[in-house]
Amino acid sequence: MKAIFTLLSLIGLSVSEAEPNKKPNILVFLVDDMGLMDTSVPFLTDDQGQPKKHLLNKLYRTPCMEDLASRGTRFETFYANSVCSPTRISIMTGQSSARHHTTQWIRSESNNRGPQGPPNWQWKGITKKHQTLPGLLKKDGYDTIYVGKAHFGPFKSYGEFPNNFGFNTNIGGCSYGQPGSYYGMDGFGWIKGNKRRAVPHLKKYHGKDIYLTDALTHEMNTAIKNAVTKDKPFFAYMAYYAVHAPFMSNKEYANNYQDAEVPDRAKAYATMIESMDTSVGAILKQLDTLGVADNTLVLFLGDNGGDAPLGGVHTVASSAPLRGKKGTHYEGGMRVPFIAAWAKANPSSAPQKKLPINAGAITTEMGTIHDIFPTLLDLAGVRYKGKIDGQNLAPILKGGIISDKRDFLMHFPHSHRSSYYTVYRLGDWKLIYHYTKAKAERYELFNIAKDPTESKNLANTHPEELKRMVKVMSAALEDAGAQYPVAKNDPDTEMKPMID
Repeated sequence: MKAIFTLLSLIGLSVSEAEPNKKPNILVFLVDDMGLMDTSVPFLTDDQGQPKKHLLNKLYRTPCMEDLASRGTRFETFYANSVCSPTRISIMTGQSSARHHTTQWIRSESNNRGPQGPPNWQWKGITKKHQTLPGLLKKDGYDTIYVGKAHFGPFKSYGEFPNNFGFNTNIGGCSYGQPGSYYGMDGFGWIKGNKRRAVPHLKKYHGKDIYLTDALTHEMNTAIKNAVTKDKPFFAYMAYYAVHAPFMSNKEYANNYQDAEVPDRAKAYATMIESMDTSVGAILKQLDTLGVADNTLVLFLGDNGGDAPLGGVHTVASSAPLRGKKGTHYEGGMRVPFIAAWAKANPSSAPQKKLPINAGAITTEMGTIHDIFPTLLDLAGVRYKGKIDGQNLAPILKGGIISDKRDFLMHFPHSHRSSYYTVYRLGDWKLIYHYTKAKAERYELFNIAKDPTESKNLANTHPEELKRMVKVMSAALEDAGAQYPVAKNDPDTEMKPMID
């Protein structure tokens, strides 16, 4: 490399000019159970399309997220599934839950399809048959790094560990959906606490006064440094266990919330948010120190609606004023924070020339978890095959649109907080179809553009629109090869959508 650099200097070319096709680095921050309002960064807009702060935005302290948002574009409407495993697998595959068939969160020990769930739903999560984002990037020469929560498959399955499906490095990722403890003094569950959910690969921190988020941050920074030292592009996936329960306070930030008028568990939750935010800042600083920030695309998002333990009047928790929360079919269960930015602005950087991102912007265009797969692979120049459900977000990030008829399909044929339903968003309209409810409660229809809080069900007053939405939703489900709930007294009969 030294000889090449010397030759380039002699002929008057800089390294950046001579390597215009250098692969961009990719860094993804995925926060568990983070609601749209669990941040000081406002994601909702006013009537003029400008960011508008709400009550919960004033509770949290997330300066590093604010800095990241100032460098890039955030989405007011970015959809995920309302529970985690389906979202995580959609990010890896670019497919909807209806298509990849992991339609429920994965219980590590046993199949949790529910009494009327599809008998053959993909409980094992990611399999060898799946085309995965890290697998494709690894084949293209990327150093692929996974740190944090996985939850891609049950015990003893192919999907249990991220290094089985494309990641070179896996630290902390396993079948568990939550940690045994956030405290190093507990060994993150190994020393005391919930050993059935103890976080693996962190033995060197056991017995030490360190918070789980901080330990994972150290590990990610070390892995990124190793990739840069090897002069390889990296795909780094930082999947925080935070802010999922158990709600265990990071004492470093406790004083910031001692006077907040919220329950004690919500104060602990706020420290978890701030701890995560500090981690984001530490990793971004590492990129700058290593000299790779201007060549690194950063995506920040949540995996499903929030579940903050606010109690009382905050029954919709992390999504107010949106309706619902994690596990529900309303906007509060589906919308998540999303920011795309270059870690450091440099318009002359080749990757930034290919994908210039509007800085400090907020878009009202729709984005979805399905879009991450094609967006990253297209940027990296990596080909993929087969059917996916996402689209490249580049036009939106540049300030344009993809289509005014974008759609999103969330299919949940299982029992949970909301049970046995499909959500279909198309343009301004959103249909919720309930498979097991009586005719009078089977349909919910909302015009989200006019009614973002879903306060008025239009199913009875707009019958033609309802028929149209049921028809296009049914077609989308059939195209995906969706699996349906089964009849209560006849497990061989699927309950497909119908319009009365």
